[in-house]
Amino acid sequence: MRSVQFDMRQIQRGARLRRSPYFEATQRHGCQAYTVYNHTFLPSYYADPVDEYYHLIEHVAIWDVGVERQVEITGPDALRLVQRLTPRDLSRCQVGQGKYVLITTEDGGIINDPVLLRLAEDRFWLSLADSDVLLWAKGVAVHGGLRVDIGEPDVWPLQLQGPKSKPLVRDLFGEAVASMPYYYLRDTQLNGIPVVVTRTGWTGEIGYELYLRDGSRGLDLWDRVMDAGKPYQLRPTGPSDIRRIEAGILNYGADMTLADNPFQVGLSWMVDLDQEADFIGKAALNRIKGEPMTRQLVGVEIAGDPIEFNETKWEVRYDGRPVGHVTSAIHSPRLKKNIGYAMLSVPHTAAGTGLPVRTPWGEREAVVVPKPFIDPKKEIPKS
Repeated sequence: MRSVQFDMRQIQRGARLRRSPYFEATQRHGCQAYTVYNHTFLPSYYADPVDEYYHLIEHVAIWDVGVERQVEITGPDALRLVQRLTPRDLSRCQVGQGKYVLITTEDGGIINDPVLLRLAEDRFWLSLADSDVLLWAKGVAVHGGLRVDIGEPDVWPLQLQGPKSKPLVRDLFGEAVASMPYYYLRDTQLNGIPVVVTRTGWTGEIGYELYLRDGSRGLDLWDRVMDAGKPYQLRPTGPSDIRRIEAGILNYGADMTLADNPFQVGLSWMVDLDQEADFIGKAALNRIKGEPMTRQLVGVEIAGDPIEFNETKWEVRYDGRPVGHVTSAIHSPRLKKNIGYAMLSVPHTAAGTGLPVRTPWGEREAVVVPKPFIDPKKEIPKS
């Protein structure tokens, strides 16, 4: 076990930023860097990100994703409120099931893209991307006179991702949990540690999330999972941007923002305009759907030597003028290509269109391509 490699005093002053119940374990395992996500430290990587990527797709990785903060909505009007928040039709969402949803504004902009979990008829969790939703949900409930309780529960997710995650979860929780369908959940425990296990993840690989329901047991849960994972070469890594871009998974704040609507980012399948229920942004999205689109998120391949993960949005030009920007880009060692997404004006979004991109390594030629880059039918995570 390596000693602590990163001095948190370099980026933290005071107690404003939160640490997950697994934070000490991430330090113990030698996390090299952190970012801040939902006001909480998220481990970025422990070793070379390419090495971590190959470990993810060949074995199994554990991620501290306690940064996926939960908004819990309970009460007689809980379903009514969550349906008010999202354009996705929840009328067939069963207890014990999850849904990937959008939360939209009155003008159709995207506030967040959480995983919604239905734990009971009148109890829901919104497992959040990096933007604030708690106060938005409270405001909607107050304005609508809804009978609900809204808060942030003591719940802290861990992700187990990779092809060996299924036998590991089988060892930990039994066959009934390991064989859950994609986007389903089980409320269970591990040696007295209360957890909700979901068949979800941020990789495009087979994966699970363990939602710890008692923050005081964080290190207990981590150590028990690590011990059980030894036969499967379980190791801590950071979330893999290589794998999520290959899979066509979007990152809120980079690939979609409050200024974007679901149609522009390829998530129109989550907008159910024909449902009976009303939701915030329904009128706007109905109008937007009938209007010509002016910009769209597309896949791109970028020529040249391997690039590093972009830290800014790179300008895309055509005929000497800006026509958009690259939102996420990285080198895929498996595809041996630089891949990513770009938000472009619609005249430049046809597959095969070539456009110059301004990168830190000079101007590179990019070409528009279909996304996702691997497994478009999501056969891997559903297997």
